[in-house]
Amino acid sequence: MSYEKVEWAKELTIGINQTTKVVEHDQAMEVFLAKDADKRLIQKIALLCKEKGVPINYVDSMKRLGKACGIQVGAAACAIKKSS
Repeated sequence: MSYEKVEWAKELTIGINQTTKVVEHDQAMEVFLAKDADKRLIQKIALLCKEKGVPINYVDSMKRLGKACGIQVGAAACAIKKSS
């Protein structure tokens, strides 16, 4: 399952705004979006990822994605950053 990728990632960006920024700056290797997040919020990132050719993984829940990111609250989006 894709949650392991998030858990093992060396550098993560968590949240809609931060994830959008790293995708815009071509720093995202892969993006994870929660299916139960607000569609309007994740739609913008999904389109941006398509434009930039960044792979998107859809995961079941914000709660589980947040946990995989190591935070106590749900996360609608996160990105694994490219190694610099």
